[in-house]
Amino acid sequence: MAAVFAISALLLVPCWWQWHIEAADLASHVYNAWLAQLIEKGQAPGLYIARQWNNVLFDVLLLRTANFVGIAVAEKIAVSICVLIFFWGVFAFIRTVMEQPPWFLTPCVAMLAYGYSFSMGFMNYYLSLGLACFGLAILWRARRFEWIAAIPLAFLALLAHPIGFLWLVGTIAYLRVRTKLPGWWKLALPLSAACTFAAVRLYASHRPALMADWDRGPFYLYNGADQLALYGRRYATLAAAAFFLGLIFVALDFYQRRHESSPWKSFELALELYLVTFCATVLLPENLRPSIYGGWIGLLSSRLTTISAILGLCFLGCLKPRRWHLAGFGVCAIIFFAFLYQDTGWLNRLEANAEKLVADLPVGTRVVVTIDAPPDSRITFIGHSVERACIGHCFSYANYEPASGEFRVRVREGSPVVTSSTDAAEDMASGEYEVDDSDLPLKQIYQCDGRDLTKLCIRDLVAGEMNGRMGVQPAAP
Repeated sequence: MAAVFAISALLLVPCWWQWHIEAADLASHVYNAWLAQLIEKGQAPGLYIARQWNNVLFDVLLLRTANFVGIAVAEKIAVSICVLIFFWGVFAFIRTVMEQPPWFLTPCVAMLAYGYSFSMGFMNYYLSLGLACFGLAILWRARRFEWIAAIPLAFLALLAHPIGFLWLVGTIAYLRVRTKLPGWWKLALPLSAACTFAAVRLYASHRPALMADWDRGPFYLYNGADQLALYGRRYATLAAAAFFLGLIFVALDFYQRRHESSPWKSFELALELYLVTFCATVLLPENLRPSIYGGWIGLLSSRLTTISAILGLCFLGCLKPRRWHLAGFGVCAIIFFAFLYQDTGWLNRLEANAEKLVADLPVGTRVVVTIDAPPDSRITFIGHSVERACIGHCFSYANYEPASGEFRVRVREGSPVVTSSTDAAEDMASGEYEVDDSDLPLKQIYQCDGRDLTKLCIRDLVAGEMNGRMGVQPAAP
């Protein structure tokens, strides 16, 4: 128990080492929690809170906590809860698969807890996966009525995000069917899954209305280790090093087992599930838009590699633990968190400059943010941190959540707080929106120093101009 508390305390350090938690979309969730408070007070004309049963758990947790302790503290508490649920959920799942605590993998699980899905701020999705892992840990070898304990976890996973729920239900169904198939017939399951994903790709590619794309770079890079590729090329180098280190450990383990009759036996199921998930990341679209009136389902395959990483760790968990496993992965973790501290510090300086910029604005001023991440960064939505700076001072007119119809906070046409058009919100964020008379008064916050991208300026927009006309465009690498 002492080890659990010690690890949990260390794990939460990145949630508290900077003034703000920098995780892209997280800032948007926090800003919209503030809007939800205004809606409850009747101070956000044109906005309302919709009832929905998925993609809401983190937002409800954040809002209810904020009503007691304030937005700033609530952000720290809510995110800390999510990190603990994710980390210990993954840990419990791996423990169930390998039938012993995977202490030698704790550095890997810690890095994954702050990996791409977290750093992009996909908090409902992230929380859903953590809850699904706890459910899988319970159901993996459940007998008789033990499965009843997983029902609340499945329900909470659905409230958080449908992908976690579907992964939980789909994996358990897969396992149950697999146990009933004899011998080589078990291969029918992974082949059927691959064919299903291929059929989805074929269907989506022949439906122009879906606007599906597979623009994510070479498919083989999306193997789970990509979850460590965050703010620049050095992360990609570290991710590659961690991946090949894992391969070396696997090769050494198999060499040591070379005289065993079936060394693959304990690895078989974890590898099979990993390969099925890898097929999903390769074949499913990266982005698609089911309705022209709604928001995008974005970065789908990039998110799914979190599941690939979890299953990859289950595979590694089947190794015979060695001290040098912990040492090797521990070095990777130290480097990873050192990088993360530096880059979140940079983002905190950006947000601090934004807070100074908006501090003297009249309450209710409408702004649009056109902020670009450094060109080699994979975490692109850093403009949301400037939106968070608006809390208590201004309204982000390009706030994408209400218009998308995918979150609790929704907008009616004509609201002075935020645009009701998803297309307009996207154009405003990218700096490609032509300002209309009805949008005024409206201000732009933009980067104004190519030598220091944290330096921001603000100006009034006029009708007829492109809202991104002013601002530094970071040079391509």
